[in-house]
Amino acid sequence: MASYYKLPTEERSGIGTGSEREIRRNGKIPANYSYHGQPNQNLAIYKKDFLHAVKSGQRVFECDINGETVLTMIKDAQYHPVTEEVIHVDLMRVRRDEKMTVSIPIVLEGESIGASEGGLITQATSTIEIECLPTDVPENLMADISTLELNSAMTAADLVLPADVSLVSPEDTTIVTCNPPKAEVEPEPELVEGEEGVEGEDGEQAEGEAADGDTDSKKDSSDDADQGE
Repeated sequence: MASYYKLPTEERSGIGTGSEREIRRNGKIPANYSYHGQPNQNLAIYKKDFLHAVKSGQRVFECDINGETVLTMIKDAQYHPVTEEVIHVDLMRVRRDEKMTVSIPIVLEGESIGASEGGLITQATSTIEIECLPTDVPENLMADISTLELNSAMTAADLVLPADVSLVSPEDTTIVTCNPPKAEVEPEPELVEGEEGVEGEDGEQAEGEAADGDTDSKKDSSDDADQGE
């Protein structure tokens, strides 16, 4: 029989914002437990116990609720917008004999052919949804990219799934791509509208002023000559 991480929980009677703040001040996280056909139940979990459970890498946890040992998984978690600390958790019961849908992280392994030719590897998605029994939930899925060529992609259909695990995400979901680096394009110099015309006018005006200056100079010289005579 598979073993699961033990996640201690305790019942809480108080509800509402004030009660939840008090729970957090005591180092706990407000939680909600649900199971189809049964009313939801308010729980509290010590923050350190929750963090240890998450870091264990497991997706399914053992909890003692109402005097019964049940299997649960994290359905949702809410985080503080500033501190990013977990402020509320939703737990959902799962059964050993019932398949469930769970999101599993994807880990890339191997060096692709395209990367050795200068291609850039881009992981398009980091998780994938699968369906399996709680006893068969893998910690992650390995994606072998060693055969990934330049200008090609790996999709969800290319993943090798463990036995008794089926794919839920669309088969054409892109997992990783290998593309050549984008060529750098030098920016063209900006041209100020009407700049050439202004220069042309200035040039013509300068020439005109120079011509006028030569004429005045010649006229002054002629007048001096007349006076000398």
